[in-house]
Amino acid sequence: MLRDYQTRTINQLYDWFGKHKGNPCLVLPTGSGKSHIVAALCKDAVQKWPETRILMLTHVKELIEQNAEKMRQHWAGAPLGIYSAGIGKRDLGEPITFAGIQSVRTKSALLGHIDLVIVDECHLISHENEGGYRTLLAELKAINPELRVVGLTATPYRLGHGLITDKPAIFDDLIEPVSIEELIYKGYLSTLRSKVTTAKLDTTGVKKRGGEFIESELQKAVDTKKNNHGVVEEVIRLAGDRKSWLFFCAGVNHAKNVSIVLRDQGIQSACITGETPKADRERIINEFKSGKIKALTNANVLTTGFDAPNIDLIAMLRPTMSAGLYVQMAGRGMRIKDHIDHCLVLDFAGVVETHGPITAVQPPKKAGSGTGEAPVKVCTNCHELCAISVKVCPCCGHEFPAPVPKALVLRNDDIMGLGAKDMIVTGWNWRKHISKTSGKEMLAVSYYSKNLSDPSITEYLPLRHTGYAGDRAVGELASMANSSGVGSRELFAIGVTKLDEIARYMNHGQPPKAIEYKKDGKYFRIIKRKWND
Repeated sequence: MLRDYQTRTINQLYDWFGKHKGNPCLVLPTGSGKSHIVAALCKDAVQKWPETRILMLTHVKELIEQNAEKMRQHWAGAPLGIYSAGIGKRDLGEPITFAGIQSVRTKSALLGHIDLVIVDECHLISHENEGGYRTLLAELKAINPELRVVGLTATPYRLGHGLITDKPAIFDDLIEPVSIEELIYKGYLSTLRSKVTTAKLDTTGVKKRGGEFIESELQKAVDTKKNNHGVVEEVIRLAGDRKSWLFFCAGVNHAKNVSIVLRDQGIQSACITGETPKADRERIINEFKSGKIKALTNANVLTTGFDAPNIDLIAMLRPTMSAGLYVQMAGRGMRIKDHIDHCLVLDFAGVVETHGPITAVQPPKKAGSGTGEAPVKVCTNCHELCAISVKVCPCCGHEFPAPVPKALVLRNDDIMGLGAKDMIVTGWNWRKHISKTSGKEMLAVSYYSKNLSDPSITEYLPLRHTGYAGDRAVGELASMANSSGVGSRELFAIGVTKLDEIARYMNHGQPPKAIEYKKDGKYFRIIKRKWND
């Protein structure tokens, strides 16, 4: 049985296909159940159009196996085959084929006519007309000019290239049917909490290539005895009784060294890197999931395709300029757990400060897209404008002071983007509001502070909207009606179409004693209303 937003995803995809040509990308947060959506889509397409041939592509065997297993759960006896050297299967001829790109990148003739290609983790497709994905898709398009490609990703951008819809990318549009906030609100994801760390990893002097830190230089800067011991001691101090710790490290040696320090401190630990043999990797992951291993360190491997729901602590020791990598790392802690309602993120690398809350990550800019003037500095001696990089003024010879090293630090950043301010409330006012942009009617309530100089805080309830926004607004209104003493049963007897009457009714209620709120763009989001002291 699909969740409501999963059905919504498929409906929005069909609607897009009916209105547009080209290739859309479905943006779905980590933990939203992409494999279930793929399974339902494949089943629906093949049953409605029996001649349809579908190719499901991804880059790691774990995702191939997960997607195929969900397909079998949704459709017992589904006509599917797996083509993957890593799994040891080369099945072709079925209407649905789950394949690894490394195994089929040169097999377009063997695959033949394909109607629909679904690409999981599609942000890995090159922006340029090169690479295994682009080559295969171009050859399949030559066989069937009507070929459609659907992308799936939680991070629709690439470092140095911007959004995956920026030309010359193959995707024409982004479809975003569900947000992280909705998944948390409905109980499908757990929240993350972040704490300020004392230990901080300094990237001063570390050079970049392609917009990202050069791994060898980064590892040299952060993989020191002092750093490793400081980080591990602080993790142990802050972890409390948490029992499943995941460390993201800057490289292979860094991951190994951190694991050694953990074991020296009495923590059962293991390390996984790209060098770890397959059998050892599977054994370590199983022992980590079962709780036999408390701490697991890794370098660039336990992001996509890795699912351990009970992770309750993530230590970020890997400074990165990649927003996509940041979201993938954080996403490992958002699965629903059986022992706690959140995951603690200890960001020693300043990644949250660099990219912002995971609910509002800004996609990286396209390389060379800057339009501003080159940065300059002013000579304090002769006021000459000089290039930002010069050490001596070319006009008067004045020596510029050495720049102050900048360390990446966590400044009380809220990784969920839900940090809130408090307001003591002395009154409220309800009214009907008409949006200037959409023209839609909604309900508005303004909260007033005891200080006349404080601005009022207004929230909007789109009761007449369809889907998640409207459902949530109705639920919020019912909760406020009951807490304020007017009662929701009497309120909803009025009907949500009569906003003026609802506003008059709610104005008779007792406002909350305090609210917690957060600025969200140019509006406010109410995090909590408190009627009790």
